[in-house]
Amino acid sequence: MPLDFTAIDFETANSSPASACSVGLVRVRDGRVVATAGWLIQPPAGHDEFQEWNVKIHGIRPHDVRDAATWSEQFDRLCAFAGADVLVAHNAGFDLNVLRRASEATGEICPPYRSLCSLQVARKTYELDSYRLPKAAAAAGFSEFSHHDALADARACAEIVIDSARRAEVSDVFGLARALGLRVTEPVAAAEERAVA
Repeated sequence: MPLDFTAIDFETANSSPASACSVGLVRVRDGRVVATAGWLIQPPAGHDEFQEWNVKIHGIRPHDVRDAATWSEQFDRLCAFAGADVLVAHNAGFDLNVLRRASEATGEICPPYRSLCSLQVARKTYELDSYRLPKAAAAAGFSEFSHHDALADARACAEIVIDSARRAEVSDVFGLARALGLRVTEPVAAAEERAVA
């Protein structure tokens, strides 16, 4: 199997995981970036307050998303880009939770995406004093990017996984996970997830 996946990164308007205000997507085929996309999102109603802390991190303000597509309007585009790929993100639990919670808030049915966490991959691949995205990406040879820009962060995440697979001499995300003692996370059924919560 070739090294195929989609890296994803969300920025949020506030502490609610449903408050997606920006997404970045990077498609990797056979270990090479072949397509990128990123856009602003109007967060779902009830999750659309922009908190100062979040704005300070990513610089996105309410007026920036005023004319952006709503979560529902852009959802099909996001899913079409990702296809059936394994989604890779730095702290994948956060980004997959944003995807699920924003979908729940708007009544969308979120596809059952599998995921691999590039933060865990970086911890198993590099010896660093910090595994925050800028440091891990620099170790992968990808530096000088605009951290907290969703597209730039997704690209950095992709480069970590590409570099780690090369170092581990594996050809796909499943082989990488096995080589590092990790696993590609299978989706949790919504009913099962509610029972656990």
